[in-house]
Amino acid sequence: MELLESKANAKSAYLYFFIIGIVLVAFNLRPAITSLGPLVGMIQEDVGLAHWSAGLLMSLPLVVFAIMSPLVPKIANRLTNEMTLIIGLTSLLIGISIRSIPMTFFLFAGTLMAGLGIAIGNVLLPAVVKDKFPEKFGLMTSVYSTSMGLIASLASGVSIPLAMDLNLGWQGAQIVWAIPVVVAILVWVFLRKHNGKDSRVIQKKAGADSPTLWRTPLAWQIAIFMGFQSFLFYVTISWLPEILHSHGISMGTAGWMLSFTQLMGLPASFFIPVLAGRAQSQVWIAFMLGMCAVVGYSGLLLGASYPILIASIVLIGIALGGSFPLALTYIGLRARNANQAAALSGMTQSTGYLLAAVGPLFIGYLFDLAHSWTIPIITLILVSVVVIIFGMLSGRNRYV
Repeated sequence: MELLESKANAKSAYLYFFIIGIVLVAFNLRPAITSLGPLVGMIQEDVGLAHWSAGLLMSLPLVVFAIMSPLVPKIANRLTNEMTLIIGLTSLLIGISIRSIPMTFFLFAGTLMAGLGIAIGNVLLPAVVKDKFPEKFGLMTSVYSTSMGLIASLASGVSIPLAMDLNLGWQGAQIVWAIPVVVAILVWVFLRKHNGKDSRVIQKKAGADSPTLWRTPLAWQIAIFMGFQSFLFYVTISWLPEILHSHGISMGTAGWMLSFTQLMGLPASFFIPVLAGRAQSQVWIAFMLGMCAVVGYSGLLLGASYPILIASIVLIGIALGGSFPLALTYIGLRARNANQAAALSGMTQSTGYLLAAVGPLFIGYLFDLAHSWTIPIITLILVSVVVIIFGMLSGRNRYV
């Protein structure tokens, strides 16, 4: 009896530690990207980048996500979830380190390496959660997506103070985010030692359902929803500070307002997956989130007063904060098992991030053409309508 209790306690302790590991991975999936937005102006001035080049810098990780996502389940099949995540975190650590060198090559090469690491975490987390916590998928998605949003907002808010107030420069403000990566690597090294064999179960058939998914309309609907909500997210973190600055707000304040935007999304990030997991259909959730985006971006067109701008970024924060975890929840809800979830995660994130990758670059290009934010913002409103349509299609109670 004591032996059984000991084994049960050990298993319980391991699961709790696994939750910590999941949260730590989530912590590291956004700062390398969201911390760049407020620093874009400083980087452009120091390195000499045009708006379209800065947009390319923000789009590069998304291109990597698109290329790597379908490959991640195959890599994990040969290794383990733990080992694959360690490789991804190591790549992220190297990327953050070398892109702090103020040269164009290292800036882009480091961003590429960081993107490789983030892509691995993006794909594996839904599959790992589906396997370890199949009955609590919505709740666990809430936990890690909220963790992701919290650290992402913090990264946006402290970038300018780290760079200017603490005199770290944009390079030092980037290096700071290597610290949580190191902590995450240590935790997953421990988890790998204690679970080296079990984690292969997920991947043994992870790619088996992949070919049929590419011919499934529902999988494509989820992918397009994932893509265009990511389009909005990455454009917002890339250019919202510049848009606010065009309305007369200082860049330091604009950086904190970007952070505030993401903080406003945290309640939605937590509650949306829980609500989605309990509801048979998520159509109404997708519609409400999409309308928040439409109204929020419309408010940026006016920008006539501070209250309008605040109301706009609150609505945008709710839309962005809820849409991404809803997309992740769709991956679990529309898949029948962990194997299918891994394949669906790779497929939707590949095609989804390919759509998202054009966002910062395209919006930066539109600004360079028009020398105004009006046309870019109208584009964001139109994209928000597309998000509503495909979010509602994905929300129907079906399996891929």
